[in-house]
Amino acid sequence: MQKEPLYRKVNTKARNVHHLFGGDYRHERNTKDSMRSDATRSAMHGKHQRGLDYTPLFRFLLSKVGADWNSVHSEAVSRLDRPEPIFWLVALRDDQRQDVVRVGDSSYYSGLFVDDEGKLQVVNPALGPEQMVPSCPCCTHTFNGVRCTGHGGQED
Repeated sequence: MQKEPLYRKVNTKARNVHHLFGGDYRHERNTKDSMRSDATRSAMHGKHQRGLDYTPLFRFLLSKVGADWNSVHSEAVSRLDRPEPIFWLVALRDDQRQDVVRVGDSSYYSGLFVDDEGKLQVVNPALGPEQMVPSCPCCTHTFNGVRCTGHGGQED
């Protein structure tokens, strides 16, 4: 039995869904410069992959804390379209470790790393949504899928 993929497609045709599409190329391709630019000879499509949500991957990785990294990695790669999103959360080297990783505008996740025994671990296990302070009052900020409720020492 094949397991579900660890990503999902988001509605890219909905109103107010912005995926950084712009007119950069259209303003460059027909310039009348004396020098020919690479823009006049290049393809019109970009290298961005828009319309994919990796929230299921992030939840999967968080559920596997304490498990063997090699087995977690092999299962995740088999259920993804590409392996790069795994390393948005998981640091393989000490200098790459982060307590919190921001994904999107208002979603934050615990940073993960692989310890010396080859187990997946959380960089800062004491950090939770209570300590996270939203940067603006108009957006719903989440930490590991839970709404941030921190006040940063301020009382209501």
